[in-house]
Amino acid sequence: MSDTQSIDLRSDTVTQPDAAMRRAMAGAEVGDDVFGDDPSVNRLEAMAAERVGKEAAVYVPSGTMANLVAVLSHTRPTDEVLLGSQSHIFNAEVAGSARIGGVQLRPLPNDAGGGLDESDVEAAIREPNLHTPRTALLCLENTHNSCGGQVLPAAKTEALAAIAREAGAGVHLDGARIFNAEVASETPAAELVAAADSVSFCLSKGLACPVGSVLCGPSELIDRARRERKMLGGGMRQAGVLAAAGVHALEHNIERLAEDHANARTLAEGLGRLGPFAVETPATNIVILRVLEGTREGWLAAFADQGVRAVPFGAGRIRMVTHKDVDAAAIDEALRRIEQAVAAA
Repeated sequence: MSDTQSIDLRSDTVTQPDAAMRRAMAGAEVGDDVFGDDPSVNRLEAMAAERVGKEAAVYVPSGTMANLVAVLSHTRPTDEVLLGSQSHIFNAEVAGSARIGGVQLRPLPNDAGGGLDESDVEAAIREPNLHTPRTALLCLENTHNSCGGQVLPAAKTEALAAIAREAGAGVHLDGARIFNAEVASETPAAELVAAADSVSFCLSKGLACPVGSVLCGPSELIDRARRERKMLGGGMRQAGVLAAAGVHALEHNIERLAEDHANARTLAEGLGRLGPFAVETPATNIVILRVLEGTREGWLAAFADQGVRAVPFGAGRIRMVTHKDVDAAAIDEALRRIEQAVAAA
């Protein structure tokens, strides 16, 4: 890799479709998805549902829409949704559930692994009362973005889901990177999400598609989700051109996530040897740097000057994410450039 070429570690959403994926897209058989007759979309939805052990699935343009459609399908206005204080739905989806769904989001503290304390969930569930919202849904996340890509074990999901279900609430799992969790934990995605009523996952992150997410769950819920998708403007037409990329990714890009995890460990180990940062061993493909010397903004600028792109990630924290378009040689080069930035500071 040349010294002038940028190494983009801002997110695994920056990947470009490779030649094989582009061929699949170019050759896709298409129809009108709103009428339900796009064969490539139908194939993707069937594959996705089977892969995570659910009855049905619906293809949507983004992970944010997948989660919003899930919330809308599980709830009615004035309901309350329990979720983690560090969750993507609560922090990074523009309060869509509140504005569009008319529901109240009630955040509970996330633990370091991205889970919730069972006693917190029990205490937050409301008894039926004229004056209070109905506890209708519990949302979990796996892997957990803000908690550094931690994997939520199946047993933890089962325990939390059991509490919600006993109270008559549904369970949705934001599984944007569920296949990273599968590969890292050597546990099938279907097992990791079995306790959740619905699960969404992104095709445009580690699976390296240009666009799209899938929401999976019971057939009745997915029927409602299709209506919500249409209301949000997510009803696409010849979407098979995009869905073909998802089919290709599910067939070819899951096992290779292990490479991203190995590269993340190499990156973290190298960064940890430099004085200005504290770095924890990543569980998957997300590396979090805590700045010990200097400022977050100063280091982001210094990295950028050396051709390494990263993002701010909370007070005093920087995030780097490994992905398909950054190989082991590029990680070594990124570390060399960052070392130069540190030496020049």
